[in-house]
Amino acid sequence: MTKVNIISGFLGAGKTTLIKKLLDGAFEGEKVVLLENEYGEVGIDGGFMKETGVQITELNSGCICCTLVGDFTEALGQLIDTYHPDRILIEPSGVGKLSDIRRVVDDVAKTHEIELAGCATVADVGKCRMYAHNFGEFFIDQIESAETIILSRTQMTTQEKIEKCVALLRGHNPRARIVTTPWDELDSLKVLETIEHPTFLLTPDDLPEPDHHDHDHDEHEHHHDHDHDEHEHHHDHDHDEHEHDHDEHEHHHDHDEHEHHHDHDEHDHDHDEHELHHDHDHDHCGCGHDHHGHHHADESFDNIGVETPKRFDEAAIREALEELDDGNGAEYGQILRAKGILPLNDGKWLHFDYVPGETDFRYGPADYTGRLCVIGVKIHEDAIKALFGIQE
Repeated sequence: MTKVNIISGFLGAGKTTLIKKLLDGAFEGEKVVLLENEYGEVGIDGGFMKETGVQITELNSGCICCTLVGDFTEALGQLIDTYHPDRILIEPSGVGKLSDIRRVVDDVAKTHEIELAGCATVADVGKCRMYAHNFGEFFIDQIESAETIILSRTQMTTQEKIEKCVALLRGHNPRARIVTTPWDELDSLKVLETIEHPTFLLTPDDLPEPDHHDHDHDEHEHHHDHDHDEHEHHHDHDHDEHEHDHDEHEHHHDHDEHEHHHDHDEHDHDHDEHELHHDHDHDHCGCGHDHHGHHHADESFDNIGVETPKRFDEAAIREALEELDDGNGAEYGQILRAKGILPLNDGKWLHFDYVPGETDFRYGPADYTGRLCVIGVKIHEDAIKALFGIQE
């Protein structure tokens, strides 16, 4: 019997950091498959395994890392048949619906010996209210569909804000276990024990209703309002995107090169109060719970993927990302996520990972060409390319 755990979380919540914590201590002696379900035109990791539609990298310590690029149901079944793992960790896209992933696992369980042992959603304590208000159909689905909600960045905020966040989450999932302890105080085995605790397990009947309706993306109307007086930038770099050095097969994901962090010490804002309006003319999904229609990520979010041979000046990349962070929604669109691997003029390769309010920089291994992926709402592709100096 293969155990399955799903670790979800909205863009930038820190789910990859949590998964690395689990991989580093919770699964000793187990053969583990990590299956990542990415959203975006340009994946940043791996090479194709064409027959399964999954990118495969062998890692040490019994871990195999996969990035999904094809049909999820088929790929999950083939991974079980091929690798016969003791455990599968599934990391859905940050803009994916956890309820959809759970249903796929339930379907695969009809033909394969697997057990859904517990699902967790990672939620940034400083952004819960903003994401619930603006992207409720996706964010709240992740909250409602998890047995455990693990708050990230609690060490960076006040007790009052933690309690307000917990109250909001309780309103959507009153039975979930909510982890508020800072992660560096938690043993990885305690985290796993909490995720798999048997006192509360969701059934298919408990999940939000599945998608049945298609809507034209042009019907969606998005507003991007900033309350800069209350917009707080945090920088603990619990990024939800993938920091696996696949080509070097490092299970512990260590970075041998220098780490560079992007600071905004001059800002004293609060992401919790940073309201981004994300309304639909036909159905306001910001309520996150009683919506009348259902949408897929590609109907509500835009993404651009760029491959380029251009060599970049590092300072120019940093300036471009600072420009995105200054709230220029009218010019660039509402940017929720950006990541890239770009060659520099000095021969190094700069890996960066951006969410509003924080950017992580590091030097890493070369890729086959420079690549940039941006996810958001109403993205202005030409303006983004011009900002980075990328020409077709």
